[in-house]
Amino acid sequence: MSVALSPVAPSPAAADRTAGLEVTVAHDFDSWRRAVSASFVPLAVEADRHSAFTGSMRGRHLAAQQTSMIEIAASSHAVMRTPELIAAADRKYFKLGVQLAGTGLLLQDGREAVLTPGSLAIYSTDRPYTLAFDGDFRSLVLMFPHAALDLPADAMAQVTASAISGSEGLGALVAPFLIRLSENLGAVAGPNGSRLVGNALDLVTTLFNGELDARSAASRDPHQMLLARIHDYIEAHLPDPDLSPGSIAAAHFISTRHLHDLFRELGTTVSASIRERRLERCRRDLRDPVLADRPVTAIASRWGLTDSAHFSRIFRAAYGLPPTAYRAGEG
Repeated sequence: MSVALSPVAPSPAAADRTAGLEVTVAHDFDSWRRAVSASFVPLAVEADRHSAFTGSMRGRHLAAQQTSMIEIAASSHAVMRTPELIAAADRKYFKLGVQLAGTGLLLQDGREAVLTPGSLAIYSTDRPYTLAFDGDFRSLVLMFPHAALDLPADAMAQVTASAISGSEGLGALVAPFLIRLSENLGAVAGPNGSRLVGNALDLVTTLFNGELDARSAASRDPHQMLLARIHDYIEAHLPDPDLSPGSIAAAHFISTRHLHDLFRELGTTVSASIRERRLERCRRDLRDPVLADRPVTAIASRWGLTDSAHFSRIFRAAYGLPPTAYRAGEG
């Protein structure tokens, strides 16, 4: 009798490629249902045919970054993130899918995207979604916290469930990088692995920043165009310790009250947005092997946080560890 869910035993020739990776194979549908929820977030899973179902996952989880990269190959089925499952969750993630083979259909936020080989699409775990595959398929999923993407989560709601071509524009640069990364998951470990994942997230940020800019330009909505310019300005001036609501408003010829109203509509504040972006940059730098000899205070100052005591407090509040402990790999 076969084991329902078991680790793949690599051949000697494949041992180097799979060492340290989490590889699972499901030989029946019930095992697959459990494996999917354990590897990502809790999901409802359905399939028309339970008999002869097969599925496998090969990936790596980076606990320090709360990020996972998993390649999936399976028979036809659908996964749903339901309101009940969302209500029981305390963390918000984005999932970026790259379709490798077969076709899929993604539904979220009133939109639907047909996923064909090479296309990319993003979706969020804090809102209902359905992802369905009508036949055998392979896909790559990169899951990461909202805070890891240097774009407002509310703005990203404009581009969920929107297929992006992996053969033209920015998609032609991002998709091949992610695919090559998935093919070499054995190298995604330790400080260098964290740096590689950080590079991947920077590329994903660039990809969707371009999508948002294009949508703002196409709609000619002055409100959205102003927000896009403000977010770009904040990104460019994060190292400036004098970056503030006043300086941002002055640079865009609006009142600080109007600026605060814009961010209130996004469910955040100007200061919180600046702080979150700076902390995420510091977090990445603290795990960057190239910057291992740089003092913590220098890294904080690099991103405009010049008060070391204040930096330590807000970093610990955000990530649960003081900066020095986080850099040492604790937690």
